[in-house]
Amino acid sequence: MALNDYMYKTFPHLALRPPLFYNWDIGIRFELGVDYDPGEVCENGPYLQGVYERATQLFKSLHAPNDSIYIVVDVSNSADSAAFKHKLNTFSKYVKEKSLLYKLGHDIIPYIFWEDDEDGSCRTHRFTLPCKTSQLRYIPILKAICNHDLGIRPSIFHRVYFINRDKHTIFHVYDDRGCDVVATSPETIKGIYKRYNDWILDYDRNEIDQVFK
Repeated sequence: MALNDYMYKTFPHLALRPPLFYNWDIGIRFELGVDYDPGEVCENGPYLQGVYERATQLFKSLHAPNDSIYIVVDVSNSADSAAFKHKLNTFSKYVKEKSLLYKLGHDIIPYIFWEDDEDGSCRTHRFTLPCKTSQLRYIPILKAICNHDLGIRPSIFHRVYFINRDKHTIFHVYDDRGCDVVATSPETIKGIYKRYNDWILDYDRNEIDQVFK
């Protein structure tokens, strides 16, 4: 099933753009970065290692090795979008089987942040790769996503979404601060709600608790 068809049937009226948590009724917003100190942020420092650990554990809890997923990468109206498609090594570093790259889809869609596009000239290049969780080197890609605001390489600046087609969840690390998990059913993510309850962002905790009561 194509991504657009899947989203229309499974997450109707949800635009695939941040913040997912505030645009869908069933979700959790987790805090990844704790005790941030700009003077002590480095790849092997405790802050970033804590970010990596939380992002990885949450991803593992949501995605079994044989789950069918979409990896969706959005590149917004930028000269590097063509280069991104041409240089598939950006994706190839994170898949175990290079033959998977033949399945990489590319669509040009209206700019996802339409409210910032006054003259309607912007576009978003959306790249979609269907695969199994086990075919993905997810730890390096999660680290690269978390790195992008901190000036640490390797980094991925573009928005990346992991859509689980079997469990009907969407996992989005927006930066080192946190990540959103949304689902079609509270039961699907109740396990991580309980297991990682201490990681829930306190600002949204009351709203999240209501979903699982």
